[in-house]
Amino acid sequence: MYLDSTPISWKSVKQRTVARSSTEAEYKALVDGTAEILWIRSLLAELWISTSSMTMLWCDNLGATFLSANPVFHARTKHVEVDYHFIRDRVAKREIQVRFISSKDQLADVLTKPLPPVSFAYFRSKLRVESPPSA
Repeated sequence: MYLDSTPISWKSVKQRTVARSSTEAEYKALVDGTAEILWIRSLLAELWISTSSMTMLWCDNLGATFLSANPVFHARTKHVEVDYHFIRDRVAKREIQVRFISSKDQLADVLTKPLPPVSFAYFRSKLRVESPPSA
C-alpha cells in the first residue's frame, strides 16, 4: 500500500481456501487488498487525514480485474463465493478502482517471486530500497 508515493504497508499470507482458477485466486487477493484499503482509510479518517479520492488497486489478472467491476454473475464464476463480491460494491460506490497492470510491471513480484537480477534491481529501486554498502 502506498500513501501518495510512500510505501506504508505490505503483507503476504497464504490464502485461506483453495482456488479453482488463477482468476479466482487473484480475485480473492483483490478482496483481501480491498479490506486492507478500507482499514487504512478508516485509520486515516480517525487521524483527520483526508482520503477523498478513489483508491487505486492494481491487479495483474484481466479476469479478476473485469470480475471486480462487472455486476453480472457469469457461469464460469459461479463457484466464487458471494461474500467475496463486496468489492463490486466498493467499485460501484467509487471508493476503489481496480486497474490492470502487466506482470512485468507488478512491483509486488520483488517480494513474492524469484526474479532475474536486472528486474530485482529495478523493482528494488522503485521501492526506494538501497543495496547494503559493501564491506
